[in-house]
Amino acid sequence: MVLRTIFGIPISGNPALIMVRVLSGSRYSLVVAVWALVGCVLMLHLYSLIHPRERSEGDIEFHLSQLQLTHELQASQDEGFQIPPPRGRRSPRAIKRRPRRSTTLIEEFLDETSQVRHMFFPDQRTAIDPMKEVGDDNMYFSPGKIWLDTDGNPIQAHGGGILYVEKLGMYYWYGENKNGPTYHAHKKGAARVDIIGVSCYSSKDLWTWKNEGIVLAGEETNVTHDLYQLNVLERPKVIYNDKTGKYVMWMHIDDANYTKASVGIAVSDYPTGPFDYLYSKQPHGYESRDMTIFKDDDGVAYLIYSSEDNSELHIGPLTEDYLDVTHAVRRILVGQHREAPALFKYRRTYYMITSGCTGWAPNEAHAHASESIMGPWESMGNPCIGGNKVSRDTTFFSQSTFVLPLPKIPGFYIFMADRWNPAQLNDSRYVWLPLSVGGAADMPLDYNFGFPLWSRVSIFWHRRWKLPNGWNG
Repeated sequence: MVLRTIFGIPISGNPALIMVRVLSGSRYSLVVAVWALVGCVLMLHLYSLIHPRERSEGDIEFHLSQLQLTHELQASQDEGFQIPPPRGRRSPRAIKRRPRRSTTLIEEFLDETSQVRHMFFPDQRTAIDPMKEVGDDNMYFSPGKIWLDTDGNPIQAHGGGILYVEKLGMYYWYGENKNGPTYHAHKKGAARVDIIGVSCYSSKDLWTWKNEGIVLAGEETNVTHDLYQLNVLERPKVIYNDKTGKYVMWMHIDDANYTKASVGIAVSDYPTGPFDYLYSKQPHGYESRDMTIFKDDDGVAYLIYSSEDNSELHIGPLTEDYLDVTHAVRRILVGQHREAPALFKYRRTYYMITSGCTGWAPNEAHAHASESIMGPWESMGNPCIGGNKVSRDTTFFSQSTFVLPLPKIPGFYIFMADRWNPAQLNDSRYVWLPLSVGGAADMPLDYNFGFPLWSRVSIFWHRRWKLPNGWNG
């Protein structure tokens, strides 16, 4: 018998048959090795999501020290709503002929004569007044209640966003001033208020806001001007350009029939204005309605806007001076009919909250994520936690407008939303809630073997909450 060794293994028999068996076994081993390697890569990726490599030992210690502070932010509250029985008496014969249908919570929300309207729009007696609140009520956010500025007037900054100016240690809140009568431009037109302008408020603690006035005013006489009072100005956002030293405002500009579908640009030397209006355009040649802007860590800014009859979102970088878009553009969330984008970043991942398209009526928010701001973007489901099912499915009866980072608490943000009051738009309210990034996503992608590629985004419902001590250093 002739003994041979192949790959260090002693064997005997016909050499040709031996080589066939060895090679077949090698192919099988190769397949096993490849799949084992794929499994290792997936496990390493999952581990990196839970334990990001860029965290230093100091970061971990700081994060652990914040757990006690953030526990209250993460705790959500369940809330039950009781719908009153239908009003008015009906005869037994009428009831048999056509039983009266019970109303839904959304119908009650939209009904200005509803008996439970105070649940959605509490009256002046419960208003948040930072100049009077003392003791246990101090520094507490109360979503849906009237929020007064330091002059004692309701804050008018709807559809807005916040800019933090580090050298001044000041937050600036910009938004639509809707302090005028609500009416309909025509029979089938949406509820509206004439353009008054963009308001600005300043604060060091995010709770006490000083009115800095109208920083971009509407036009009362020039009917050809984009800001003519009968037109539409919505969702103003401001970012600072480090190269030019200018504060740049972008906004949605439209006519009363929403056919202009453009963005408008204004600029100022100061965060409190006045802002000089420059021009409007349809970015990249597409219609643009609900929009926002986002400044990345490298100083590059981006425009994100709803387009194609709100059936999709478009995203593209701005020019270096932030006064125009470049030619680059990407269509995202195509066919999903999302609007009201609010974009933020956690570590190396981009996240976005959007709403559905139901006019002034509230609907379900979706969270989205991407490793690149230009996409592809994927949906991760409804981020709302707490309340009841109806409130979660309506984003707590509000619509997203902005997500504000809390730099000293990694992974925590303030979700800013508007609770629109279409019967009286100047009485629309603000819903600010804690938002966190962490845990497994609700909707993992089909191609990732069931593992979530990104952490879950969670918006926690609270009737009353406050930021933890030390949130701003």
